[in-house]
Amino acid sequence: MDKSFITNSLAILVVIIGIAIKNELVLTIGLFALSGAITNWLAVHMLFEKVPGLYGSGVIPARFEDFKSAIRSLMMEQFFSEENIDRFLRASEGVKPDLHLTPVIEKVDLSPSFDSLVKVIMESSFGGMLGMFGGQDALTPLKEPFIKNMKQSLIDLTQTESFLELLRNEIEQPDVMEDIREKVEDIIEKRLEELTPKLVKEIVQAMIKQHLGWLVVWGGVFGGLIGFTAALITV
Repeated sequence: MDKSFITNSLAILVVIIGIAIKNELVLTIGLFALSGAITNWLAVHMLFEKVPGLYGSGVIPARFEDFKSAIRSLMMEQFFSEENIDRFLRASEGVKPDLHLTPVIEKVDLSPSFDSLVKVIMESSFGGMLGMFGGQDALTPLKEPFIKNMKQSLIDLTQTESFLELLRNEIEQPDVMEDIREKVEDIIEKRLEELTPKLVKEIVQAMIKQHLGWLVVWGGVFGGLIGFTAALITV
């Protein structure tokens, strides 16, 4: 249920009851509660919607460029700073970083490597002797075992600490680090360009409107308490 609707409905109900029973205390409590709830509801509404004649309303869609800039700064300065990229590459102390190179190696086609090896063998002095046993075709059964073992060797190599350290050192060169940041910033920039004022409003609204609904509830509660106090003072 909508918190704002419930709060305003209850406040109106108290006002109606106060009028019906002609009770000044109940009526004052209801009017103050309704005033507090409606005021806070209007304030929340004005964050997201433009209200004619009310300066400053619709601030979120109107300032969406500022929101985009803030998102860009947050991503680049907090999440993709040089320190955080370095921390990601090094992982936590004592933990070997998983660079997930195995899936890449598994997809690499090593057939050209085997063909080059065969060519070298055939052009060597060993090639003439191999011709007595079927020539190049004699090496064909070795292709699959060669590719399988080569991939496993590459996987084992990329998981050694010495290889990871060399890779980290190379990536952490200032020009390489800056290139990484530029690529990340370019990706973020392109995604932000897809945002529209309406989309920004919907994103922010979805995140905070549920919590802002409590402003209406507490506006009604404190308005009612103030009304109760005011009624007692004027009695």
